[in-house]
Amino acid sequence: MKQHKTAVLRPGKTEAEAPADMAGLSPEPTQEDERAFAAITCTRLTPEEEARIAAPAEVLPRQERVLAVHWHPEFVPMGLIKTRIEATFPACAQSLIIPTQHNEITTYGEYSGVEVDCYSSGFNQKVQLLIHFRAEREDKAGVLKSMLAHTARYRSSQLFEFLHVLAGRDEARLAAVAADTGAAEETLRFARIHALKLLALLERKQGDVPLETLKNKLVRGFLDAQRPRYGDRLVTRVQAFAQSVKLRVKAQFPMQYFYRATEVIEEARGFGAGIVIPHPEQFWPILLADYDVDGYEVWNPQSQRYTEFLIDTLARKNRKGWTERRQLVFMGDDTHMSEKLRNPDQRSDKVLREIGVQPAWDDIGIRKRLLASGMDRACVINEYSARLSA
Repeated sequence: MKQHKTAVLRPGKTEAEAPADMAGLSPEPTQEDERAFAAITCTRLTPEEEARIAAPAEVLPRQERVLAVHWHPEFVPMGLIKTRIEATFPACAQSLIIPTQHNEITTYGEYSGVEVDCYSSGFNQKVQLLIHFRAEREDKAGVLKSMLAHTARYRSSQLFEFLHVLAGRDEARLAAVAADTGAAEETLRFARIHALKLLALLERKQGDVPLETLKNKLVRGFLDAQRPRYGDRLVTRVQAFAQSVKLRVKAQFPMQYFYRATEVIEEARGFGAGIVIPHPEQFWPILLADYDVDGYEVWNPQSQRYTEFLIDTLARKNRKGWTERRQLVFMGDDTHMSEKLRNPDQRSDKVLREIGVQPAWDDIGIRKRLLASGMDRACVINEYSARLSA
């Protein structure tokens, strides 16, 4: 590929894109595309990947308490995850560790959990709930499991809507995103063709693709696989454009097929589950709804803006007795374990997250507020564990 100089931007102009060698590029998947698709939908770990999971990137020898109730094992075996956690916290004396796969119950030790997509009618938006319970109560969660299966099928349909828009089958929405982002024709063509390739591969491999891989990140993985041939510059621009399309699709995704948050909460409470509202930056207005929950996540790697505000708000609610039970402060590392397997050298935010690593607990300013509200890691572990065992 020829090297091109970077264009100098002028006010009101978008950067000209370097032409890529796309001669002969067609929507028909090639053998190379088949191999890339197989790699990004494979859920079997190689010995090298198993070793990578077992060895943590960082060891915290002084941390004695581990609270981790918002993380996603995905297709990584729990045994390897347990090895990694124990190696990360060799001095751990007290812990509460519960996995929260999206719309699928998973178990770690004595506890099971799930992150549920649902709908808040009062705020007319999708919200998510973390549901936690003792593993021996899973036989009482039959109705919740049916709700989760419906939600998982519905959520996976978002991938296909995303691909249909990206492939140009909804030209109006694609054109709107292109106008907003100033994407060049080369970007549009590349995105369209590879979306069509993915749709063809999904149709061809129907029934063989693991359900847990039918997520929007499949598009990101397939585009990343094109970097060796087409270069970082073009693929990075296409990735940015695809991200904008994904956000447009997610914002316009119909909510009526999700279960209401109140329905999920009622069902979870029915068999003694605990409930936490995650993602404070997105969902902090839910504080006003007074849902029957055990607490709120006040920090995670992508939601740090309102941490101190949320701690103070929960402390005020507790002082005034606005809720039946004391609202606990949680922090979520929101680790996605599969991110550590694909492109392991990529130093992205998601790759760097670790189960149980939440630096905000030790931030001086935040610690002052936590102490004033009568909470710390040990307190939350003790109180929430007791509620889950009640």
